[in-house]
Amino acid sequence: MSPMLDLLSSITHGIAAGCALAIAIWLLPRRERLSATGDGVVAALTLTGLWALASAVMGPVSVGAIIAESVRNIAWLFVTLRLFASDGRHASVAPVRPVIAALVVVEFLQPVLVLALSRIDPAMVFQVAVLFRLLVAIGALVLIHNLYIGAAPSARAALRWPAAGLALLWGYDLNFYTVSYLAGAMPQGLGAVRAGAVLGTAVLFGITGLRDSNELRLQPSRAITFRSFSLMLIGIYLIAMVAVARWLAYIGGDFARQVQFGFVIAASLAAILLLPSRRLRAWMKVVLAKHVFQHRYDYRAEWLRFTNTVGHGSESAQPLEQRIIRALADITDATGGLLLTVGERGALMLAERWQWSTADVPALAFDDRAVRFFETDGFIVDLDDVRAGHDLRGESQTIAPWLRDEARAWAIVPLLHFERLVGVVILARPATPRTLDWEDFDLLRVVGRQIASYLAESTGQLALAEAGRFDEFNRRIAFVMHDIKNLASQLSLLARNAELHAEKPAFRADMLVTIRNSADKLNVLLARLSRYGQGSAERLEPVDVAQVVSGALAQFAGGPVILTDSAPFQVIANPDTLEQALVHLIQNAIDASTPGQNVFVRVLTEGLYGVIEIVDAGCGMSADFIRTRLFKPFVSSKPGGFGIGAFEARELIRAMQGRLDVESREGLGTRFSLYLPLAAAGAVFGRIAPSLLPLNADQKVAS
Repeated sequence: MSPMLDLLSSITHGIAAGCALAIAIWLLPRRERLSATGDGVVAALTLTGLWALASAVMGPVSVGAIIAESVRNIAWLFVTLRLFASDGRHASVAPVRPVIAALVVVEFLQPVLVLALSRIDPAMVFQVAVLFRLLVAIGALVLIHNLYIGAAPSARAALRWPAAGLALLWGYDLNFYTVSYLAGAMPQGLGAVRAGAVLGTAVLFGITGLRDSNELRLQPSRAITFRSFSLMLIGIYLIAMVAVARWLAYIGGDFARQVQFGFVIAASLAAILLLPSRRLRAWMKVVLAKHVFQHRYDYRAEWLRFTNTVGHGSESAQPLEQRIIRALADITDATGGLLLTVGERGALMLAERWQWSTADVPALAFDDRAVRFFETDGFIVDLDDVRAGHDLRGESQTIAPWLRDEARAWAIVPLLHFERLVGVVILARPATPRTLDWEDFDLLRVVGRQIASYLAESTGQLALAEAGRFDEFNRRIAFVMHDIKNLASQLSLLARNAELHAEKPAFRADMLVTIRNSADKLNVLLARLSRYGQGSAERLEPVDVAQVVSGALAQFAGGPVILTDSAPFQVIANPDTLEQALVHLIQNAIDASTPGQNVFVRVLTEGLYGVIEIVDAGCGMSADFIRTRLFKPFVSSKPGGFGIGAFEARELIRAMQGRLDVESREGLGTRFSLYLPLAAAGAVFGRIAPSLLPLNADQKVAS
């Protein structure tokens, strides 16, 4: 051994000897805390300290150190037997005593081999002695493994630290003597720091003597465990690659070298492709969650991540709806998601997507039956179970066909706020397929309720902001109405004076026509503006839809608007209001289209409703734009726009007991569908819901 390593060996063994003897002395008055193993542990630590002292003074390969090591090992084997006895399994585990006895006999043979060194070949004796040490180390490790694994859960707390100390001692010896056997000599570097394992064993048994040792639990976080597992896999990969490369090198020859070179390249490419793989990382997380941790989730980490994702509301952050989907997807490692919210018709409609642009979601994603189902049960639906024919609570009757056919669809999480359904989140299948279990359902159910409160709060804030803007608008429009009213009065007075004082009949006639037309227009505008402040209803009557549509299209004569279908029927509406709404929608379609593209208008009936469709092939709109901006007043994408065109069109249609549906795809175009009750069905509407029947509409239909 080199002088530097000799000095290092003496220092480390001296430190280990002092620590082992000090801990033995400290444990002596406290040995009752170790129950039946107390005396054995104190004796074993004392003998271990004497072995370390002999190795420091005489050298680790001296005869005295070798004999002391055998005595040390016998003492620790006795401690192992007492640990089995204290656990009550020494009688039931029959092979324990014979195994320990055999190992003790092997240790007693070590002095005989030492004495025979002068008469027998030293190389052969060294190999046999090392094999004996390996046999003892392997046998002891097997005993420690059975001791801890076979213990009852209540007894493992007391065995945790002793088993760890013995595993450290015998584990280091196993590696040390394995290297010695392969090298044909004691490894100087490993021998110099061998006392470190002894020091660790002494410290672990010292922890066992503490009163609160059972509270000293090693609980690595999931992140540390995952990274450690990753490093272990990388280490196994490197060891396997080196082993195969060395084996190919032993074969020799040019062909073996070529094969070795090709193997190294292939293994490197495999590592580059597989190690960064998201699928591989997901598989590792699933394996660790199943076999390492009691629970699948680290709830503290999951809640912190959820709060940070949803609560990160800076200007550069994603919209709230996308953050909500992402927060749920991160919990289950889902690869995407859809958010469906309850619309005005009481059905579920697409509100937002996250990393799932391929899902073909219809305008009406779920009907009101699904809303009632999720609202009543709050049931999280595993779509794989539905596809397999399982029907636990009648969910198979509510799942739409488009969702069954969507291969990526994995689970439906309802969002309940005060027992009312706000929406649902559909999660896409994770990269590593797995089955949802009770822990997934519990966590998703709690997170779903929290998300519903975020959505409800956001909706309330938007409603308050909109109400504030309406108040401001009403205040401003009051002044405008006052001025217009004065102007209308002045024009009316001018018209009356002109009738009395004008001298030329032709001039008088032209002046009267002009002034009266202006006054009429101002009065119509005044009445229309008054509707925003007072909420007055329009007078409804049976209206010929074809005539109203022709009047609206006449304002775009020579333009790109084409009437494709026109069925003759009447609806209950106000002709002026209906024409105004159509003009708004057609103009929006023209603005959204590129020059030269046509806008198509269809007139048809559907059940008890008359339908007017306006279709364009323009730029289209995203779900977020439709939900947050299209029908929001005072928000305009046009320079100088007031932002109430689409909002006014929808409100006008609502005032006529109709509705306005929108379907749009970015880059494909948009379709507005205007629904109004048929005049011939006025009596039916009156019987079903009298409040839906427009004012005086029943008399008009009857006449």
